[in-house]
Order: sequence, then structure tokens, then C-alpha cells
Amino acid sequence: MAETPVLQMSGIKKSFNGNEVLHGVDLEVKKGEIHALLGENGAGKSTLMNILGGVYQPNDGEIKLSGAPIVMESPRVSQENGISFIHQELNVVTDLTVYENMFLGSEIRTRFGFLDVKEMCKQTEEVLSRLGVQIDPKTYVRDIETSYKQMIEIAKSLLHNSNMIIMDEPTTALTENEVERLFAFMRSLQASGVSIIYISHKLKEIQTVCDRYTVLRDGHLVGTGEVKGTDLSAITQQMVGKSVSTNAFYHKATKGEPVLTVKHLTSEGLFNDINFSVSKGEVVGFTGLAGDGRTELFESIFGFRKKYGGVIEVNGQPLKINHPRKAVQGGIGLVPKNRKENAIVKDLSVIENMSLSSLGHFEANGLIRSKREQKRFQEYKDQLNIKVHDPKVTIDSLSGGNQQKVVIAKWLEVDGDLIIFDNPTQGIDVGAKNEIYQHIMNLAEMGKAIIILSSEAPEILRVCDRVNIMFHGEITGKFTRDELTEEKIMEYATGSKKEAASIG
Repeated sequence: MAETPVLQMSGIKKSFNGNEVLHGVDLEVKKGEIHALLGENGAGKSTLMNILGGVYQPNDGEIKLSGAPIVMESPRVSQENGISFIHQELNVVTDLTVYENMFLGSEIRTRFGFLDVKEMCKQTEEVLSRLGVQIDPKTYVRDIETSYKQMIEIAKSLLHNSNMIIMDEPTTALTENEVERLFAFMRSLQASGVSIIYISHKLKEIQTVCDRYTVLRDGHLVGTGEVKGTDLSAITQQMVGKSVSTNAFYHKATKGEPVLTVKHLTSEGLFNDINFSVSKGEVVGFTGLAGDGRTELFESIFGFRKKYGGVIEVNGQPLKINHPRKAVQGGIGLVPKNRKENAIVKDLSVIENMSLSSLGHFEANGLIRSKREQKRFQEYKDQLNIKVHDPKVTIDSLSGGNQQKVVIAKWLEVDGDLIIFDNPTQGIDVGAKNEIYQHIMNLAEMGKAIIILSSEAPEILRVCDRVNIMFHGEITGKFTRDELTEEKIMEYATGSKKEAASIG
């Protein structure tokens, strides 16, 4: 008689605002196995795990633990049933010590009701030592390296005596040696009967440490099986499926002179020996997986980060960019990935957000010429199809897609030569996405140099002339759009293949 799986998720459906994102998904995990949950960004992996973790409630379907049906009403119910969720985005509190983070919400107390700091420190040291990590438990988390913060997240799951651990991209911030220690630790947990659901895009890791796999695509279950004996290219094909048309928005570039040339740009721990160029009228893509270093690379090029070596040339002239103001003066604009934190000022009006970076265009004798400002905004409103009834309302009243269009209008008004888009359609509905893509192509036809940073392979293929693929802070492959497929992107983004670096 076959052993009852420790987890069975059957027919799981989930909708948000009438949009179904999980379409009757099944997942089965055995006791003591390391099970890979795979799929591209937006495939539904995190939604499925958030249902298991009690964060979301399914619209339909059933969850069983060791054969017994259960309703995960809240994260606490999930934790009480032995499930720990190690999220990709770190949940540590930097202003607390290591031991305080480890026991946050489950503090140990003496019989008199006081915090038992000595016992918490002792247990913290014991748990971290199992991961090969030596840290003073009383050290503040803000003073330790990112990789150690990730180890603290992993170690916390041991304190709850978990029998199932969900690991979402746990190696993103880890060094190669730390990854090896993590895998050894995972195998020791496996030997003691703990089951692990391992979410990762890095197929070599899956091949190294996982027993079975499940693949989701667009909210559907598309494949499951044993990792051993399965060709990685077959799993890649399941992840990406049939390629959609990439020609809906693309127009072949009419290249002009180089606008940005980067030579041997390096920042320790973030990216290494980066070489590339982008010319007027050209759309160049950068893609990879979480932790590939592309955001940090372009934050350095835009002046947010100052510690780097190498050469940045703008319009043929070397330029030391140590502040965003220097980048803007050099004709570089950046539409950041976190729109709400870094691209808009939510308490200002729509029109004020549009003109914020180019107030000199509307100023006379220390005053803003509001009629000129309104005229320019109306032009951008018509050009970009910005849906707003009154430009004086605060920008946070607009949808994400329309906020993004206002940010684009801001950089159009600045009128630089290069615009960098970091995840330009993140959190935007399909209709607005298509409009954004069309505007990007229009900007290129106007002679702007465009750089697109995106984790979404279809997005990169839809609009880019050339693509740079990154892995662990290095460019592993450079391709023209005619040479590129989603499968090839996955191979180079997971480190399976690598080419020699060049400037182009």
C-alpha cells in the first residue's frame, strides 16, 4: 500500500478581482522529499504557496495534510500544523538583534514572566551552527551581511519544529559555499523526515538537490515527475510552453550613434566586468532571474550607488556618475521597478508628478507658469492616453498603468537621450501593458536609446533589438532578437551556459 502523501492540494482555484490566476492546480508532496515547484514569473507559484501558508483562501479545491482535510484559515493555522514559509523577500527586522528576530512572536520567558535572553541566545547559536554560521546572537541584524540575514530566515523555521518548509528562491543572496552548506542542511532535514517545497528558477540547483518537480504555467499544472533522469531542456520547455508572437509591437531599429557605453564596470558583491553599449533608436534588454544584479547595475549607472569601478561613457565622453542629478544632466532617465516608492510622489498631483524633474521648463521669475504646465500635460495625456479626469488629483488615485504613463511623461519632458525602464509593466493589467510596449517602440522611433530590465522573457522578446542575459552579477550571453528564444534565455539565466564577455 502506497504511503499517504504528507501534502495533497487538489483542484486549487484562485481569482483576484474576477481574474482567475490558478485553474484547478494539484500538488502532491511526500514525506521527507525535496519537491521543486517551477514556473516562470507570474505562473502562480507564490499564489499557490500563499494558499498553503494561510495568506490567501482558495475559491475552490481542497488541502489535505497526511490524508486529513484542513482549512488554512490564517498563517497561524499553517504554522501550528508544522508549515514554515521562507519568503524570497527577507522578513527580518534590522533594528532588532539576531536572537530577537529568531524568537519574534514566540519569545521564551522565565517562570517569573521575564524574557529568558540566555536561553534564547543558546538556542539561536545551536540552530545557526547547524547551518555552519557563527554569529553573536546579540548582534543587530542591520550590522550583518545579506547572506547571513537569509540564513537567519532559514534557521527560524527550525525553531517551530516544522515538518514542511517552503523555500522561495532561498539562494538568491548566498555565496557558492553557503549554497553548498544549505543543500547539506536540506538533506539532513530530509533524512529526519522533513519535507521541503523548493521554489527556484535555477535548474542546476533543482537537478542537484530535488527529488521530484511540479511545473506551473499561467496558473495551470503542466507537468510533474522525477527529477532524476529528466532532461533539463524538457523542464524548460514545460515552463515556457509555446512561444507567443513577439512581433506585435516590434519595429526594427534605425540605429544612430552610441549613447551609453559601459566598459568593465564592477561593484564588489553586486556585478562584475560588465561591458555593453546602446545606441540612439535602439531597444536593448537585460534579463535574468532574482539576484542577477541587473537592478544594482543600473542603479549604479544612474548614480544611486557610488561604489563601482570601470568606465561609463555618455555620447562618447567619459562621465563619473555619483548622483542621480549627474545622470539626468547627462541625459539619462530611469523608470524604477518600485513605482510607488521611487518613481512617484503620492501626495502630489498628477500634473506635479509630471513636471517634478523639469520645473525649469515652466518657471519664470521664481513662479510656475501653470498654463504652460497644463498645456504640456494635455499633450502628454493625449499622446500616452493617460486616463485622468482632473490632472490636479493626487497621483495615487490613478491605476498602476496610468501612474506609469505619468512617469514616462516626466522623462519625455526632461528630454534626455536614454531612458532605462526597470520592469516597466510590473503590476499593470494586460491592456495597459500593450500600450506601454507601444510607447516604448514610439520612443525608439523618435531616436531615444531605450534599456529594458525585465524578468519576463515574453516582454523582452516583444520589444528588444538585442538582449543581455545576466546570472550572479555577470553577463552570460548576448543575443540579437533573431537568435533568441525563451528556452535560450532560461539556459543562460540559470547559469547552464555562458559566453565570453564583449563590449557590444
